[in-house]
Amino acid sequence: MPAAAQSKIQRRILRRAFLAAPAALWAPRPAAGAAPSGFRGIFPIVATPYLENGGVDMPTLAKETRFLHHAGVHGIVWPQLASEYALLAFEERIAGAETIVTAAKGLRPKVVIGVQAEDAETAVKYAEHAKKIGPDAIIALPPRKGNQREFDPAAVEDYYRKIAAACPLPMFMQAIGNMSVAFVAKLTREIPNLYFVKDEAGHTLSRITQFLELAQEKKPLPFTGGHGRTLIDEMARGSAGSMPAASWVDLYVRVWRLWHEGRRAEAMDMFSKVMLFVTEVSAWGLPALAYVLHLRGVFPNWRVRNPQARKLDEHAKQSLERTLAFVKPYLTA
Repeated sequence: MPAAAQSKIQRRILRRAFLAAPAALWAPRPAAGAAPSGFRGIFPIVATPYLENGGVDMPTLAKETRFLHHAGVHGIVWPQLASEYALLAFEERIAGAETIVTAAKGLRPKVVIGVQAEDAETAVKYAEHAKKIGPDAIIALPPRKGNQREFDPAAVEDYYRKIAAACPLPMFMQAIGNMSVAFVAKLTREIPNLYFVKDEAGHTLSRITQFLELAQEKKPLPFTGGHGRTLIDEMARGSAGSMPAASWVDLYVRVWRLWHEGRRAEAMDMFSKVMLFVTEVSAWGLPALAYVLHLRGVFPNWRVRNPQARKLDEHAKQSLERTLAFVKPYLTA
């Protein structure tokens, strides 16, 4: 057979083999370093329940995890600021992380475990433990003491690099204080498993836009906090999600779903109900969060550890009770 004819037959064979190959073999590949899927939506900060003797109530922590699943959340995060992480002992954080990961097995929400500490060495220990128990991701605030708001960029960078090296799971960094958008974006470019930022540094709305403009390979994906006070505008700008309080999180889930279904007016109406609670917690802090979880049958009490927390008086309790009764038709858990 002439060489030209033989070459033509070989090309036909190769072409047929290519067309018969599974689509996965020739479909466009995701960009290297692209963020893992499923990390979008409402990721509440799990509140820490306490026993009457002051210890962490692990069975109720597991119950809260299941409650949040029934509320329809996309993920759960513990322990962070609203969890009073700084007032938890090392052993309590280890046991609590194990409790939540175990309770969440087979459930919908992604589990994000906080590994922050006042120094990199301790944060690495939490990160190594997270690697062992296998949540879906980890999150870390920068190291801080007291009300410190200014951070040394070199020290913060070293801190996050050590955490990332200790645990290869997808990671969130929480931006606070003087952590600029450019600084956060730089770290996400250089640390392979640092995909997300929970941003509470500076003006939330303008920073969402800046993060998305600077994003490379879809990193960083910006999440927000601050009780979701500007959630509607955040979603309109393309935020990846929000990390509000757990107590009335069903309402946030409804707002998120309605907005992304294109039912914008209904989303705004539901958001007005969210804000009834946000004004309450702005006045009373963590005890208000715990009291609502108590009213909803999740917590046996409304204890918090912070000795400076405001005590709920009877008027505050009655106000929270009225608000809960008003929004009850929209709750799912």
